[in-house]
Amino acid sequence: MAYGQTGTGKTFTLGRLGKDDASERGIMVRALEDIVANVYLASDTVEISYLQLYMESIQDLLAPEKTNITINEDPKTGEVSLPGAVTVKVQDLDHFVELLQIGEGNRHAANTKLNTESSRSHAILMVYIRRSVPEKVEDGINSQDRKTKSKLPLVRKSKLLIVDLAGSERLDKSGSEGLLLEEAKFINLSLTSLGKCINALAENSPHIPTRDSKLTRLLRDSFGGSARTSLIITIGPSSRHHAETTSTIMFGQRAMKIVNVVKLKEEFDYESLCRKLETQVDHLTAEIDRQQKLRESEKYDLEKRLRDCHDSFNETRKNLVTRSELLEQKNTRLELVIEEALAELNCQKDQNSLLEDKIADLEMSLKQNKQNQLENSTYQKVLADTTQMYEKKIAELMKQLEVERAKSESAEEQLDAMKKLSDERKKLIQHHEMENSKYQMALADTTQMYEMKIMELTKQLEDGHTRFEGAQEQLDLANMLLADYQNSTQGQDGTSELRLKLEEMYRLHESTVNELQSLKAEFKDQIQEKEAISEKLYAVQEKLSAEEKRRKAIEHELVNLKKGAPEGDKHFEDKKSYMKENIRGTSVLGTSASLNKSGTLRVTQSAQRATIAKICEEVGLQKIIQLLTSEDSDVQIHAVKVIANLAAEDVNQESIVEEGGLDALLTMLRSSQNATILRVASGAIANLAMNEMNQGLIMSRGGAKLLAKTASGTDDPQTLRMVAGALANLCGNEKLHTMLKEDGGIKAMLGMVRSGNSDVVAQVARGLANFAKCESRAMVQGHRKGRSLLMEDHALEWLIDNCNTTQASNRRHIELALSHLAQNEDNARDFISSGALQELQRISNESSREDIRNLAKKMLKSNPVFQGEMRLGQQ
Repeated sequence: MAYGQTGTGKTFTLGRLGKDDASERGIMVRALEDIVANVYLASDTVEISYLQLYMESIQDLLAPEKTNITINEDPKTGEVSLPGAVTVKVQDLDHFVELLQIGEGNRHAANTKLNTESSRSHAILMVYIRRSVPEKVEDGINSQDRKTKSKLPLVRKSKLLIVDLAGSERLDKSGSEGLLLEEAKFINLSLTSLGKCINALAENSPHIPTRDSKLTRLLRDSFGGSARTSLIITIGPSSRHHAETTSTIMFGQRAMKIVNVVKLKEEFDYESLCRKLETQVDHLTAEIDRQQKLRESEKYDLEKRLRDCHDSFNETRKNLVTRSELLEQKNTRLELVIEEALAELNCQKDQNSLLEDKIADLEMSLKQNKQNQLENSTYQKVLADTTQMYEKKIAELMKQLEVERAKSESAEEQLDAMKKLSDERKKLIQHHEMENSKYQMALADTTQMYEMKIMELTKQLEDGHTRFEGAQEQLDLANMLLADYQNSTQGQDGTSELRLKLEEMYRLHESTVNELQSLKAEFKDQIQEKEAISEKLYAVQEKLSAEEKRRKAIEHELVNLKKGAPEGDKHFEDKKSYMKENIRGTSVLGTSASLNKSGTLRVTQSAQRATIAKICEEVGLQKIIQLLTSEDSDVQIHAVKVIANLAAEDVNQESIVEEGGLDALLTMLRSSQNATILRVASGAIANLAMNEMNQGLIMSRGGAKLLAKTASGTDDPQTLRMVAGALANLCGNEKLHTMLKEDGGIKAMLGMVRSGNSDVVAQVARGLANFAKCESRAMVQGHRKGRSLLMEDHALEWLIDNCNTTQASNRRHIELALSHLAQNEDNARDFISSGALQELQRISNESSREDIRNLAKKMLKSNPVFQGEMRLGQQ
């Protein structure tokens, strides 16, 4: 412990870091250096806590947010502990120096007449050391106790306190006033309580007043306890402080009379043993659960396999029954076919017998053909002409059949085109009724065309049949003529020739019959194709009717959505979540004015939220997001307003992003020219940008570029306010700063102030404050180095020009941004050359916020470049 008058070197002796020269290190660093050199990381642990006692309030220097930490005393052992203090495990000496530097930066100090950097609090460094040692079993205990105790780990504890007391001071010499006066009172009060305890211990008084001050309660073990205590007395050489020097030396003399008894503290490490046993129990429990789940899964698999077997058996049985029925039906049909074939064979036999009779008659009549040799040649010519005529007619029929086939192929192509048109029904939903009527007319025309073609084919076949009958009559006439000729002609040679010609005519007759049958088969195929086309056309009609019903349902939902949406345009879209910006911490630095809205507005907003929630439940979030891509601008406006209000609630943001709402909003910014859509979509993106995960998605999908493009293409102050709010929220994420600058986000924010609108300027100031604060935090944590990104876009000049604005919130944001930018030493030259240093000095004296004044003062003192420039200015 170091005790003495203010300005005599207590902090220099104990807490000097000595980064550049190891010989200038203080006792704190040297003590930790010795401890780290003599511990073993495998079995020893070294932990530290760094506290300050400021105005009778214990504060944690390693965690400044922890203030007024309570002191606990063990009723059995009387040991003092601070459960609320942060305990950090030290890895090496460099780690300790970093922690000590952080603590010194958070310690209270002030400038007095006696000391330019007077410590205004008592600093206490607590070092805790734990070492596991082998268990020593006494000879007097029995074997059972020895066996039980040998299983318990033994730990040896030690605690080192290094106390840098605040210096005592006299008010007439230090000239303390205001807060410094109050601090001096508490310092002198705690030092007086310490002196009383030292006097009581030196005089062996039965009562030690350790409870008069928190300082004496913390140092209770160091006086008259089991600690080894060293006291450093610091005095000044000036004769002016003769009384203080005498009092300090007398304090040391009294403290030397105190006798401490050092005790070794060893105890069983029940905590580590308990943790080990708990780990074993958890492992065994997990193993039992795993075995049980494995059995259950095996049982479930067996049951599932059994059910599958039953299902497959039943299905196989059904298939066999169905197949047997099909086989029976096929057998019945085959029997009928066989009977019909037998009947046809019998008919053929009858016809053959008739033909044989006819042939016999012809042979009889050929004997008389010799008499008609002269007329035979004429008849032959007539037969040749008739045969040629039949061949021409058959060729014409074949050509007509080919034409009909080509027409059927074109009909199939038309059907494919109609299918393609039906696939594009979503794009043509607004013109659906007209297209539907066209499709129906086309279907009717096509059906009528096919019916006409079928009628023509039928007529052609009837004509062919009529021609065939005419040919048959001519053939009969020829037979009659031949018969007459046979009766009138005699001679064996003429008869043989006539028989050959008749055989040729018979073959021509058979080929004509075969061709007629093929024409009938093709006619049947054409009828089947017509039926298939009719079925396809019917299916297309059904699809078109289903699409019509779906379109009507969507229109009905859209009407309900328009009816349920609020009527107020601006009030509906401006119900933004900037109220949450005031409680967002580093992400959003909003004003507190939005928290004081009237009760009537809160009731209206709650009613609107209920309406929007009801619409979302009835219609569905996915359908609302789909309406964002509608071609109707009114539908898009209503849908984007609903999405913007849903995005104002944190619970809805994840669902909106998962359903593609973010992509749809960015697409609207990219393609829409409607001012209302751009304004509301920008507000929705601003609401989504308050979530850190959404911020990364917005930047990765080019959101900053789209926002900058929107800002450059509009002069509407409401749209600019929404875009500036979105960019300000993105500025609160230090990981996105480089990408935000490359995408033109910073330049776009600075360009939006051209509108002169106070709300736009407020959002720009908030965004720059977010950016500067995140940058300074990254610099302190060692994540970033170099000149600020804001300097390249001339943000510093704008901050200087608007530093004296009349609006308090804007001025506070600008002052905070300048103070954080000054924390970066690489920005010092820009501050000096642009005149920002003078503004920083003004902020340190005139700012309405005490925390900003203190931050500005700290930056001015800690930066050597600023110190040198201010000295030159004073000279």
